[in-house]
Amino acid sequence: MTDNALNTSRSQEIFGAAQEIMPGGVSSPVRAFKSVGGQPIVFDRVKGAYAWDVDGNRYIDYVGSWGPAICGHTHPEVIAALHETLEKGTSFGAPCELENTLAQMVIEAVPSIEMVRFVNSGTEACMAVLRLMRAFTGREKVIKFEGCYHGHADMFLVKAGSGVATLGLPDSPGVPRSTTANTLTAPYNDLEAVKELFAENPDAISGVILEPVVGNAGFITPEPGFLEGLRELTKENGALLVFDEVMTGFRISYGGAQERFGVTPDLTTMGKVIGGGLPVGAYGGKAEIMEMVAPAGPMYQAGTLSGNPLAMTAGIKTLELLKQDGAYERLEATTKRLLDGLLECAKDAGIPITGSSIGGMFGFYLCEGPVTNFEQAKSTDTEFFGKLHNKMLEKGVYLAPSAFEAGFTSLAHSDADIDATLQAFSECFYEIK
Repeated sequence: MTDNALNTSRSQEIFGAAQEIMPGGVSSPVRAFKSVGGQPIVFDRVKGAYAWDVDGNRYIDYVGSWGPAICGHTHPEVIAALHETLEKGTSFGAPCELENTLAQMVIEAVPSIEMVRFVNSGTEACMAVLRLMRAFTGREKVIKFEGCYHGHADMFLVKAGSGVATLGLPDSPGVPRSTTANTLTAPYNDLEAVKELFAENPDAISGVILEPVVGNAGFITPEPGFLEGLRELTKENGALLVFDEVMTGFRISYGGAQERFGVTPDLTTMGKVIGGGLPVGAYGGKAEIMEMVAPAGPMYQAGTLSGNPLAMTAGIKTLELLKQDGAYERLEATTKRLLDGLLECAKDAGIPITGSSIGGMFGFYLCEGPVTNFEQAKSTDTEFFGKLHNKMLEKGVYLAPSAFEAGFTSLAHSDADIDATLQAFSECFYEIK
């Protein structure tokens, strides 16, 4: 394992040039390493559980393209299927049978989904589902939770987590006050706050949207009864319950968080895994609601590249791999071993820490626990995390470059990878303290 000999001169050169031609030198803010210090690593290639940068350094990767690489990067069966489809064309702008196949797989897997619409990103899915919530209920207001991130649409950039928290931005300039006036916020895991919002806004709230397991404010799990309580509150008030499963869908179980926790929302957004590494998003739910979407109904939403054959192919093959016996048991065991070992390493070094894992997701905070909402998450020692991130890079381990992002494992991570990672954590904790 490489230590204190990390040559990133080529990465630095490329990033320096990128800063002259792209805002901040990146195509998405968190990639810029602003919250962890130093300069970003520029990737050259990925395979299995590993990523290689342009300087030839290899890393055990716990970002996995932010979730979709659940079977491991460039899985040979996914790549073979893509090659076959590539010969037929990259985009049709017309129906293809692959859409039917993936749609049927999603409907069979996810409890809430009777009909589904494919889009091109999680942000696009959440934008569409917001419009659908308002169209179906005839109401304009929506409740979201502090630290939950649902993409960069105007109405959602209110007390958002993820990159907004990472960069320390309270909200985004350019978002009209008139737009955010209809976005109500509550602390995650606080049912009483949601009850109060419904009481203060009778017959005005179209629905409640949340990450059922928060992955954009670190990693926060629902307290017992929280999701069930939201289900009852929305039913009582004639509002819709929406699970944003862009991260959790097919990652914490084959049927997502709603299968894992036994709570069925009215609508669900998805992405990441169902594209098998290609850009994709989707939203779906009860047929009576989804039939509001054009051309079946009056709520307009469209996309030239939606349902393109490459993304559909990669998604189909990825879900087929995940349906194989023992896949989720293996994924969960790998993630739990990593998280349990990480907590033990920190405690042995006298470092305050708390964390948890579900399926192929994990997260930790460098503070005393528990962490049940975003306000508590902000107690994490971000300065220490920045040092930890850089030290782990030197030892060949790539973590998300933010203290407020979940980590991801894959079916490609071996016991040897976990052992090497835990050794690196142990060494780093002692070296930094």
